[in-house]
Amino acid sequence: MAGMSVRPYWELTFDKNGRADRRELDALLRGAADEHLTDLVVFAHGWNNTRSTATGLYNAFFATFPPQQGLGYCGIIWPSMRFTDEDVPDWLPLAPEADRPGLPPGTREALALAFPGRDAVLGRLAELAERQPADRARLEEFTGLVRTLVSPRPREADRTGAEDGAWVRDTDSEPTAPVMFTQSAVEVCDAFATALESLAPPAPGLFGGVLKRVWRGALELLRQGTYWEMKRRAGVVGRAGLGPALGELAAGTSNLRVHLAGHSFGARLVSFAPGGLPDGVRVQSLTLLQGAFSHYAFTPGLPFAPGRSGVLHDAPGRVAGTVACCWSRHDMALGTLYPLASRLSGDSESLLGLDESRWGAMGHDGMRAVPDCTALTLADALTGALPASGCANVDASEVVRRGGPPAGAHSDICHAELARVVLMAGRGMR
Repeated sequence: MAGMSVRPYWELTFDKNGRADRRELDALLRGAADEHLTDLVVFAHGWNNTRSTATGLYNAFFATFPPQQGLGYCGIIWPSMRFTDEDVPDWLPLAPEADRPGLPPGTREALALAFPGRDAVLGRLAELAERQPADRARLEEFTGLVRTLVSPRPREADRTGAEDGAWVRDTDSEPTAPVMFTQSAVEVCDAFATALESLAPPAPGLFGGVLKRVWRGALELLRQGTYWEMKRRAGVVGRAGLGPALGELAAGTSNLRVHLAGHSFGARLVSFAPGGLPDGVRVQSLTLLQGAFSHYAFTPGLPFAPGRSGVLHDAPGRVAGTVACCWSRHDMALGTLYPLASRLSGDSESLLGLDESRWGAMGHDGMRAVPDCTALTLADALTGALPASGCANVDASEVVRRGGPPAGAHSDICHAELARVVLMAGRGMR
């Protein structure tokens, strides 16, 4: 691809049901053989709503890799979205801040791409977000529209024979219908407003009165509801899409080592991919950068639910080398808003905030309750302490640290040190 920082490079596009663009997949299959690749790094983005945004990330991230013979690169394009008021690193300029209440500039357009055919719902949401009437009925109308936009569909078998619900949950103790879609509108929005105030107070004059304050939480409900839908899609695309595509790649190439990496929900996507591989096929390594899913996803035994496990507890067995989880305490999105949204996805008792640790994200504090998981500083990982196989938590806080609220350092991933972790998880490639 012209202008890309590395070569050979391919992009592979999936729709929301995991169907691959056949021409792109065929080009990857031919190219991997023609280039005589020994290793392929496959990277999946998180919240990016256009191909150009995702390609910009891949260009910046892959530019940090040293040249290496026999190494190819593939960027995954999948239908996610990013709210335009979230801080991002240098590869994408920030949208200007809105000077009045309402959806951030560009957000309605991003929602339209993520939820095609829902223009009437999106138009009404945008109107209510701008007006923010001091009327409980209108607040409930707004939350009701959000719920119709992203609420879980009936559990139906998809084309692989598995159920959507299995790919929504990170542990098998979670329900498939989030409480934030069913509980009182005011209570849910008030909880989100309180969390936002803990990160950054509202601008003077923007919010006044109880309902005006709660409207701030209503906008966060839209963000988090969309986030929940993207979480579901990431699992579907990973297992029903990327996994089978990698199976075709393995069948058409001999001894090609595939190294999976992903950011945010892209980390969830690549973590589900091994579950879609044909029997007997494994990927070489799996590197998770600020993974936006439960820190218990890989555990064989949940400490708070005896007899239950993380939904990905068998994934490490399909990885020949290392599963490396890079995390940062500077990730505000995963440190504050993710646990709240996770609690609001649980049962009504969870709204009390009991056992707060059960709702954390691995991108904020690493994998939990995974036997023999090695805990490393980034410096230790880069000096050879990363294990040759199994799971490892890598504290990347020393480099993943830039970014303001509400996301903090969540997207600060384009660092040579993290590229080296990907290389070392693959044992230096070949």
